[in-house]
Amino acid sequence: MSLQAYQQAAKRAENPRETEYRLFAQVTLALMEAAKADPRDLGSRVDALDWNRQVWSALREDCADPGNALPPHLRASIISLAIWVGRHTSAVIRRQEQVEPLIEVNRMIMQGLAPAQVPAPRTAA
Repeated sequence: MSLQAYQQAAKRAENPRETEYRLFAQVTLALMEAAKADPRDLGSRVDALDWNRQVWSALREDCADPGNALPPHLRASIISLAIWVGRHTSAVIRRQEQVEPLIEVNRMIMQGLAPAQVPAPRTAA
């Protein structure tokens, strides 16, 4: 099976929560690489920063949709985070802030999206 076929099959087998987790993992990795780059080298950082802002913008739009099934308080929290991400990203681009808080927010979201760990069965001693 080719890599492309495998990737397509994996995408179809994922539930939306797993897809969101994978997206956050990818964009967070890009942010981590951007954090290592020289802050004056905006070209190497702006792609990751813009991608992250686009992800959060899509989440904000989805949560603003009246048909969204998430509880209203959770939708409002996500919208607030998305607004903060947009503002903080602009400050990072202006070299007034660091990338790390964006990474930490994404990691917290990933923790919430991660599948619950099922405890290993106990064996008789």
